Amino acid sequence: MAVVKELLRAEADGTLSFGDYTLDKKTKLDGFEFQGDIYKVKTFAEITKVEKNGMFVYESVPGTAVENFKASEREISFRVSGAHDAQVTLELEADSEYVVYMGDANVGDMKTNVSGKLSVSAELTPEQSVAIKVIKK
Repeated sequence: MAVVKELLRAEADGTLSFGDYTLDKKTKLDGFEFQGDIYKVKTFAEITKVEKNGMFVYESVPGTAVENFKASEREISFRVSGAHDAQVTLELEADSEYVVYMGDANVGDMKTNVSGKLSVSAELTPEQSVAIKVIKK
């Protein structure tokens, strides 16, 4: 999977791609307009973080590259890659239960905390991406 050299880009299929884990220093892109919302990304080897209209959306430690990120009220899906295994945190609905899939495998039900955050660990390599899907129960 290739890193996103533009830091944040809109795809033809209506999804977003973002993140460049190969950067040595923190790099930001702010004010990216997509479907009426304003996005901001900060990314480098140690972290990738995305905000939508000033609100937290996605964070990974260490940094990752994400392709085809799509979020609806009920589901978030994307493909992620990185140089190392990563902890991915998503902002979802508070105190809600979700089913998490990695690739084709159901990795179980998870509940968000009071702030709506859900974290998953992903085994990553630069040459391959992992599909992650989170569906509200």
